[in-house]
Amino acid sequence: MMDDNELDDILKDPIFNLSEEEKSLFSFPEVLHVKAKREKAEYVAQRVVCEDFFKYEPLFKQVHADLKAGRRSLIKYSEKNLKPNTFYIISGVMVYLESIEWEERNKKLHHPNGRTHLIYENGLQSDVKVHTLAKNVYSDGFVITECKETDQAAFDMAFNIDDKDRHTGWIYVLRSLSSHQEIAEQKNLYKIGYSTTPVEERIKNCEYEPTYLMDKVEVVASWKTYNIITQKFEALLHQFLSTVRYRVKVYDLAGEEHEPKEWFVVPLPIIKSIIEHIILGDVVNYRYNPTLQLLEEVEPTENKLESTKIDTTGWAILSLIIKDVYFKEIIKGEKTIEYRELKDNKHGTYTWVEKETGKRYLKKFDALRLYVGYHKDRDSALVEVVDTTYDHETRIIEYHLGKILEVNIKK
Repeated sequence: MMDDNELDDILKDPIFNLSEEEKSLFSFPEVLHVKAKREKAEYVAQRVVCEDFFKYEPLFKQVHADLKAGRRSLIKYSEKNLKPNTFYIISGVMVYLESIEWEERNKKLHHPNGRTHLIYENGLQSDVKVHTLAKNVYSDGFVITECKETDQAAFDMAFNIDDKDRHTGWIYVLRSLSSHQEIAEQKNLYKIGYSTTPVEERIKNCEYEPTYLMDKVEVVASWKTYNIITQKFEALLHQFLSTVRYRVKVYDLAGEEHEPKEWFVVPLPIIKSIIEHIILGDVVNYRYNPTLQLLEEVEPTENKLESTKIDTTGWAILSLIIKDVYFKEIIKGEKTIEYRELKDNKHGTYTWVEKETGKRYLKKFDALRLYVGYHKDRDSALVEVVDTTYDHETRIIEYHLGKILEVNIKK
């Protein structure tokens, strides 16, 4: 172990003799002293018990029921979805934004802030800043869409049968009655199949067929199909649910091994909703989220597009990696702010130090060069930056976006 003399010798080493200019690199202006700001803050939002939660509890139950029935779905965050009377899922918890009390608008800022009134499904409430809510939904959540009642008229029209229509088969959903522990304990396990004969006829020998797991089954839903190749309808369903295919090995009466491919772990209402979307022709706008067991809306893939490059000589350009969903929102003009957290290892990227005073400031960029992911053949865009602001509470830098200057879409 070192003694005091050895420590003194080390501290006298020339490497520790810093000039005033060098010391200034470790000096931060008051605006970036986040910890000090937080300690002196007059008010910090906290989650507290919602005394009148009984008024909101039925709303949460109804939204959960709508999600399970496919009447609502999940979408990624965009600024247009940040409004009162909207439901969100943040870190797996449903949240209701009842109201927003906006602050007096600062003309220098393109994006005003304010206090929210949030109700959580666990009986708590909070009044975090609007920017904080936006950051949380953006980074770890979804927006829940408005309730869309099933378009029964369109559904009926698709099967408005007359003498000219040709019955081609059945799509069916079965539940296994197996006593095998692994199968019996698996929740939401269903077989989705098709048949050109009545379903009851098709399954009469189910306990002898590997595709039915060598056991009895129960019909839980079935649909007659007309004017379509039923097998292709089934294939589309299987493709849509491929990520939740149930993998199990069964043995026939001869002892041969089989791995059935038509069993899926998915709630029955979701299966029904997917079938309805296939019939209505908009299933391409959805995908199944197996973690939340809900349908998630997705944007249709854009056509390939490449704009003329502009001369950016002398420009200050910040290159950023961005997710595809947010890239598309920016291109459409739906997202006008790009957020970045001022982490300790990113000070050199987003800030600069004034040598004379040692103070650190935000860098000002003329444009953002946005890239979707890291692969070689990726979409990109050059977007004008009209303002740069900093939120002390969240340590978030906000790049306020203007015109789309260049766009290069490969897909």
